[in-house]
Amino acid sequence: MQKAADRARGATLYVTLEPCAAHGRTPPCTEAIIAAGIARVVYASSDPNPKMAGGADVLRTHGIEMQSGLMSQKADKLNRPFFHFLRTDRPYVVAKAAVSLDGKLATQSGQSQWISGEQSRRHAHRLRAESDVIIVGAGTLRRDNPSLDVRHARRRGQLPLRAVICSEAPEFKPDYKLADGTAPSRLYVKKPTKQGVVWQQAGVEVVQADTLDDVLRHLASEGRLAVLLEGGGRLHASFFEAGLADELVLYQPPILIGGEQAPGLWHGLGIKQLSKAPHLTDIERRMLGNDQLIRGRIVYPD
Repeated sequence: MQKAADRARGATLYVTLEPCAAHGRTPPCTEAIIAAGIARVVYASSDPNPKMAGGADVLRTHGIEMQSGLMSQKADKLNRPFFHFLRTDRPYVVAKAAVSLDGKLATQSGQSQWISGEQSRRHAHRLRAESDVIIVGAGTLRRDNPSLDVRHARRRGQLPLRAVICSEAPEFKPDYKLADGTAPSRLYVKKPTKQGVVWQQAGVEVVQADTLDDVLRHLASEGRLAVLLEGGGRLHASFFEAGLADELVLYQPPILIGGEQAPGLWHGLGIKQLSKAPHLTDIERRMLGNDQLIRGRIVYPD
């Protein structure tokens, strides 16, 4: 609207979310809309934040025509991390993995590149581009030395934070891609050690956090609301068993790996009764080359 200046007068404004009506970090959107001379506002979703809601009524009292509900389901999906934060005070966590038909993340020797095909990998990079944070565990850091970068997809703004959750800072190695300076990087540790100082000297932030909930609330305090979980079976298990993974994205190629020692997606305690099993809802299934994409929101039984 600032760029449009006088040309905005009498125009129609299309937005995904109802314009806010209260002061927060910035002045109310309603004030800017009124000042710009907008004649009509079309918004998809009502603002779920009671402190900010009511913008539509404010604009109507100033003679601005209001229309709501257009493409609301798509808008709700787009704004899902923000809405989730308003309800829970923590980010929205998408757990992503490539698994064989028998649920294995890697072979018994640890080989995992590449289980999925090229189309799946490109799709995974689009997920990264939509995220504020990419999280792995210490085991993935040591075994794969991942770059956790964004390729094959356009990212607007700052690159996602690359984060590793570990009990304590692992031994630093100069060839770790996490310390290459190409994107912000951080270790979340339960206790500080001398190795943590070495990581900090290499440009990687070290933050102490006792629990996964502490990690997520710290990220939320920075406005990082879209989290992509890319760790191994133990890290996925810790999020599933704590009820902190909100969505699951699986890439499943038509291969079998087998073996008792081959790591699976949920490498933890698991469940004792099927009635306690988390399940997916709003399920999407489609083919990416020869791989099947399975995606859905996770529902945890009471």
